[in-house]
Amino acid sequence: MPKLKTHRGAAKRFKKTGTGKIKRSKAYLRHILTSKAKKRKKKLGTATLVSDADAHKVKRMIPY
Repeated sequence: MPKLKTHRGAAKRFKKTGTGKIKRSKAYLRHILTSKAKKRKKKLGTATLVSDADAHKVKRMIPY
């Protein structure tokens, strides 16, 4: 059985938690931040989990 290659783009965007779930960062925090509320920007800075529908695809991209 050959080794599986890690998708390098996905490896930079996602991390695995200790229980095997996939952690991701949120979008909309790159530019035009002056028009966004402080509360919204603070919430966008926190990490969240990948949805169950997408988790299988992401786990295949980052097998290790």
